[in-house]
Amino acid sequence: MQLLRLASFSTDNKGGNPAGVMIAPQLPSDNQMRQIAADLGYSETAFASPQDDAWRVRYFAPESEVPFCGHATVALGAALAAQHDNGVYTLVLNDTTITVEGHSENGQMRAALQSPATHSNPAAPDLTAGALALLGLVPDDLDPRIAPRFAGAGATHLILALNSRDRLAAMSYDLDAGRDLMREHGLVTIMLVWIENDQLFHARNAFASGGVLEDPATGAAAAAFSGYLRDISWPHGGKITIIQGEDMGVKSIITAEIPDEKGASIRVSGEVREI
Repeated sequence: MQLLRLASFSTDNKGGNPAGVMIAPQLPSDNQMRQIAADLGYSETAFASPQDDAWRVRYFAPESEVPFCGHATVALGAALAAQHDNGVYTLVLNDTTITVEGHSENGQMRAALQSPATHSNPAAPDLTAGALALLGLVPDDLDPRIAPRFAGAGATHLILALNSRDRLAAMSYDLDAGRDLMREHGLVTIMLVWIENDQLFHARNAFASGGVLEDPATGAAAAAFSGYLRDISWPHGGKITIIQGEDMGVKSIITAEIPDEKGASIRVSGEVREI
């Protein structure tokens, strides 16, 4: 079994979010997958094996199994294209079935996933207060155009929109306290966003639930956030770009295409590079 190391949502063959990808005839045991993900230390590792005309896929962070991971799915799509052929692959996850389209040619790789269905709901005031305290923020730091909200697309995230790029750049928090808060409320990440314009956003994602302080590119959260924008009739124009990882020195670019139908799958795409 070969463990691939790929970075998704890179730009000009730099940056991106590292992911492990293991494609094998059979999935390793749960304990083996947990250990491999922990030893690798990336925010997520995707494990895939053939299942009929599809691929059975599971995702592990260093400290937990994750129901869906966007950047590892994009990395897997590129790996399947490189090993098999360019095209669309069906992925059977723990709770749903999705697709990923991979393209690999002359060492250049890209992939686009179709997310699980999206949903969003207002965040409870006590959770919002707890998240602000964790991150050293106050209510006046929030952008009132996008209220705090649960958003999901295969995994659940808390969205907090900030009114200042400087406050986004200053994100910091205690990992243990963040882990407790996220696990108590069933969150995979807390996504902080700053609005540059209606179709361009800057983001940072705290991922303490998986034992990682921050993700440099988070495809699952991008899909969830896109669904949230659709739910509130944001003027997204059918497509948004999310810049993430800049404050970590690993700039990543995520493109999300948003159909009109409420709850419909979001297409999340980006470049992939070998590490």
